[in-house]
Amino acid sequence: MSMSTAPAATADPRSPRRVRHEGVRRRTLTVKQAEKLAPHMVRVTVSGDLAGFTSLGFDDHVKLFFPDGAQNADGAPNLIGRDFTPRRYDAAANTLEIDFAIHEAGPATRWAANVKPGDPLVLGGPRGSFVIPADFDWHLLMGDETALPAIGRRLDELPAGARTVVIAEVDTPAEEIALPTHTEADVIWAHRHGAAPGTGEALSRALKSANLPRGDFYAWVACESLAAKALRRQLIADHGANPKWLRAAGYWRHGAVGIHDVHED
Repeated sequence: MSMSTAPAATADPRSPRRVRHEGVRRRTLTVKQAEKLAPHMVRVTVSGDLAGFTSLGFDDHVKLFFPDGAQNADGAPNLIGRDFTPRRYDAAANTLEIDFAIHEAGPATRWAANVKPGDPLVLGGPRGSFVIPADFDWHLLMGDETALPAIGRRLDELPAGARTVVIAEVDTPAEEIALPTHTEADVIWAHRHGAAPGTGEALSRALKSANLPRGDFYAWVACESLAAKALRRQLIADHGANPKWLRAAGYWRHGAVGIHDVHED
């Protein structure tokens, strides 16, 4: 009696993959430059102990440590960690760029608002990367100010000619930043015009009225956590987004600090 064996399932080549990084450690770096990109966006370039730094995903997170105004048991400044996107790492120049959205008062905002060349910055990570393939008919990138560093990095790293749609929320046109790219990008700015951030209404309205391309697409969303969850539902219900090709992240949450949510099925 012969027995047949079912063929092994083939993994979807467009499925994202998780990569863990070994040897992650804290690094003490030095600020080389601080540049204001918009009234509430500052780009900080650091250098120093970056040997072996690895970041494979455009929405990776490093942990940055800032003084919170208190002292620890040894009498040294107490440091508190916050997550940020490594915007651009240049191994040859030994530099790392990190963009800061200046919003609610806190240790990171205070530091970024007053940073100057020569200041130290302690960094850890990233512990791992979430790598999203580029082989889609087009890519949708959505988010508020906190998502702009990851969106800008993705536009840098996608291959020339890739089709992209960006829907980015800021308060007013004065807060828009340059998003250089070799992709075929359609950039839509959604403005709050003084409304409280974090409702997702400006992004939701812009998504509803956008003329999106046809074909298979990967959708990436990052903003306030509940707003990201609602936008995920909207993308699936109204735009046929494949949940397997959709990542919705809460980069912040009303009433909470230091959070990072990912909304899945």
